[in-house]
Amino acid sequence: MHALRYFFSEAAASLMRGPVASALAILTIAAAIFALGVFLVANANVQRVIDRWSQSAELSVYLDDEVTADQLAGIDELTARSGLAARREYVSKPQALIRFKTDFPELAGATGTLESNPFPASFEVQLKADVRESTAAVDGLVSALTNMARVADVRYDREWLARLNTLARGGRIAATGLVALLALAAAMTVGNVVRLTAAARRDEIEIMQLVGAPLLYVRGPFVAEGILQGGLGALVALVALASVFYVVHTKFAAAYLPGVAHGGRPHRRRNPAGLHRGLRGGTPGAVIGCGSR
Repeated sequence: MHALRYFFSEAAASLMRGPVASALAILTIAAAIFALGVFLVANANVQRVIDRWSQSAELSVYLDDEVTADQLAGIDELTARSGLAARREYVSKPQALIRFKTDFPELAGATGTLESNPFPASFEVQLKADVRESTAAVDGLVSALTNMARVADVRYDREWLARLNTLARGGRIAATGLVALLALAAAMTVGNVVRLTAAARRDEIEIMQLVGAPLLYVRGPFVAEGILQGGLGALVALVALASVFYVVHTKFAAAYLPGVAHGGRPHRRRNPAGLHRGLRGGTPGAVIGCGSR
């Protein structure tokens, strides 16, 4: 316990002796953890939105204006016999126009200038939850519906959701690489700061070695300095994350981001995790730095 008190008291004194270099190391660690936190929050919310859209994915069958009642019955029967549909709903042209006006009230006035209703009638098919991943079965139904008479087009939400998932995975890979680079930069910065501190205290270190001080007592303060830098950087990052999250949630979430994760507040379980990442980011750099001396 006495050794730890000595290590951290010396580390704190060292931080005060070189405030500029220490601040640079702390801010570098804070930037890395801040980027990681932004990535985690953004990834959680993007995945939540994708999951919500996936649960409500629909297969829309758009019809020609000349479709007959028998053809409508045939489309409905084919969909029912497939065993894939949890719900089927026919939307007529007037109903489609009303939906458009309801969903886009700012554009509702523009429809009054049109000579005729441009929106087609359609069948909207809600797929069963247990068959949404059955790509072959759904593709077979889409193909069969496309080949039916008076079917103008068949759109399946799952197709663009799959592309969105691919884009999200690519974003996660890119963000992971960026966070890894920032973490490496933070470790290198801490290592260089510790090297500079060791060089400034070279005479003191040589005297300690001459009097037989254990290697632990020589290197301990430098490792403690890296731990302090990592912890302070993590605290700065967590405060910045909480502030940004609060501003975004209060200013924009209600109108544009209703699916913001964790009910509008940072997840408390991740706060200690961020602090732990900061400590882990500072310690390796300190070990590298003092190990080169």
